[in-house]
Amino acid sequence: MAIHPIEYRYGTPEMRAVWSEENRFACIVRAEVALARAGSEFGLVPPVAADIIDQNASRARLSRAKEIEAEINHDMMAIVKAIAEECGEAGGWIHYGATSNDILDTATGLQLKESLELVDAKLRSLLALLLKRSSETKHLVCAARTHGQIGVPTTYGLRFAIWAAEVARHLDRVEELTPRVAVGQLTGAVGTQAALGERGIGIQERMMEILDLTPVEVSNQVIARDRYAEYFMFLANVATTLDKIGITLRSLQRSEIAEVEEAFGKKQVGSSTMPHKKNPIRSEQVCGLARIVRSAVEPALQNNTLWDERDLTNSSCERVLFPEATVLADHIIRLMTTVLEGLTLREENIRKNLHLLHGINMAESVMIRLAEKGMDRQQAHEFVRVASMEALAKEKPLEEILVGNRQVMACLSRDEIRELLNPDRYIGTAVEQVERLERKLSAKYLKA
Repeated sequence: MAIHPIEYRYGTPEMRAVWSEENRFACIVRAEVALARAGSEFGLVPPVAADIIDQNASRARLSRAKEIEAEINHDMMAIVKAIAEECGEAGGWIHYGATSNDILDTATGLQLKESLELVDAKLRSLLALLLKRSSETKHLVCAARTHGQIGVPTTYGLRFAIWAAEVARHLDRVEELTPRVAVGQLTGAVGTQAALGERGIGIQERMMEILDLTPVEVSNQVIARDRYAEYFMFLANVATTLDKIGITLRSLQRSEIAEVEEAFGKKQVGSSTMPHKKNPIRSEQVCGLARIVRSAVEPALQNNTLWDERDLTNSSCERVLFPEATVLADHIIRLMTTVLEGLTLREENIRKNLHLLHGINMAESVMIRLAEKGMDRQQAHEFVRVASMEALAKEKPLEEILVGNRQVMACLSRDEIRELLNPDRYIGTAVEQVERLERKLSAKYLKA
């Protein structure tokens, strides 16, 4: 019986598989095999026993481990016994010199490595799409808004480019944090490697080499959880970028703005009672689930504050945090990619909103030109501010108010004013910025 929505509603099959019980069990088995192999190379485990373990450990079954756990009430030892049953006399060498978290945390490292590879691939797809949409709309001038109020113009291309640059920084973070997060250890009961003797450091390094993980430099019984806290903060950061995009798209889809629209199926229902509704439900889902991903940060930080060499308070917490936050973060990356792929830009409304204030939002352009013509910048600001407030109060075009100002007309002609109030001529380097960013990010992240 499914209970949590990531079991039946949210999540990609590939990321669910990474955090499934079956894959968790398989990663633990891989860690035990690597331990035996590394131990044999350093004379700790007989090579014949390591060969038998290597050949037979994969026959162990999760169902059998659960049966044993029901009897002994220790999950790691139950898995050790389940593997040992498949390895005959060689089973006595399984888990030699290790403590539970040497294997459990190393298995987590394997899962995190798989997860980050999937997230990296999805972020690259999202980046490629954002750059594509940015290039397509780099000349599409629109009303920018600050404090929810219309300001000077921007372009849709610049909006998409800003999001693309943020996603690119997340890709940098994946590369930077993977060696710190995809780690394993073999340090023994309290971190001294006493059970392994002087061969401990070498065995640990070889074990992690076999598993393609980074070995810890030092540890106690558990890998320090600052590493995992960094991982959850990364997921939260990614989720917040997606939340930001989702909020913008939701705002721009408001009926009174109506500049963008999520894809809406022919038979899709928007409301159970209002048949006309076309709601941005995918963007809303992204924004809602981003809250859950961010909520993992606080417990992840607290998991680093364990008693002495360890306690068990992190364990139950992490059983929830890792699959939930990772599956949901992966899900909303894919979902936002789907939203952006199907997003419709309603250019007629974009144009209408751009001219909604009849030039008043172009006041800065006039102020700057007056200063260029020799007027004191602060005086120019005041002249244009007063004219703008009058235009707003009288609901008149700014041009009409400006041409009635003698000081302004002493510097500018009516044709110059009209040109200065043209939003298409006031986007600065927006197009150049988009083109430059596209070249840079494409070369760095999207090489064939």
